[in-house]
Amino acid sequence: MHPLLIVAGPTGAGKSNLAIHLAQVYSGELVNCDSLQLYRGFDIGTAKTPAAERHGIPHHLLDVLDAKMVHSAGDYSRLARAAVAEIAGRGKLPIVVGGTGFYIRALLDGLPALPPRDEVLRARLEAREARRPGSLHRLLTRLEPSAAARLHPSDVQRLVRALEVRLVTREPMPSTSEAAPLTGYRVLQLALNPPREDLARAIALRSRKMFAAGLLDEVRGLLASGLTGDEKPFESIGYKQALGHLRGEITLEAAIESTEIETRQYAKRQRTWLRGDSRVHWLPGFGNDPAIQRAAQQEVDTLLLPR
Repeated sequence: MHPLLIVAGPTGAGKSNLAIHLAQVYSGELVNCDSLQLYRGFDIGTAKTPAAERHGIPHHLLDVLDAKMVHSAGDYSRLARAAVAEIAGRGKLPIVVGGTGFYIRALLDGLPALPPRDEVLRARLEAREARRPGSLHRLLTRLEPSAAARLHPSDVQRLVRALEVRLVTREPMPSTSEAAPLTGYRVLQLALNPPREDLARAIALRSRKMFAAGLLDEVRGLLASGLTGDEKPFESIGYKQALGHLRGEITLEAAIESTEIETRQYAKRQRTWLRGDSRVHWLPGFGNDPAIQRAAQQEVDTLLLPR
């Protein structure tokens, strides 16, 4: 079986730093698993590693989508499985890196067959949530309590999909037992877990650096290219705050503060998601810490690439 390495963890923990280091040590190539880094032009707010800092390591599934394109976890699973197979077929180590836990699960465990998107229904559900925040979670709780219990009330994208499936099929969400897991690979999942207070400080610093590095100019450029601001990537943390400031809805300081708060909340949800997977091996620090890098190498040598 081919080895496959996953590097996960909360935002701001240094996943890309660790993944690039491990790729240098083990002749690896990176496969992006950040749902927003798939989009072209959304660089600063997604903390996309600049080309000059990739140390010549090939990065796959970066900048592969236009902002107007719709992309699901199932779409990601198909693309990522193809990229992983191509890398492994050349004798390199595929290293999947990113914090979108649902995409990691879709890649490894597969997804059950689901009906196609109903854009009219989705638009109605999204409009309902915009008018009454929290209403989708309450509706799903009435229709399918078990599905609602697995979703955060602010996870609008997944709530919409769960309700869409329920309303279109009039059936509960299909069981994960109907999914086709990834086969032919020996998998090691590593996840960074720095101390909460240290991560909060790192997130605060990163939020300010994003705006200082030109996030507002990046958004201006995206709008000037013909985008409206209604595209899905603009709903993400950082971009929606920058857009709100450019539209005169909030001050710059409020935009930065909101970005920091929402990023901390998102990091908490990422940790919670990963803790639900017993296959994850935790590393108690940041990805740029040499001690953590050595610990990761020990895990790889012992569990993934035993000599």
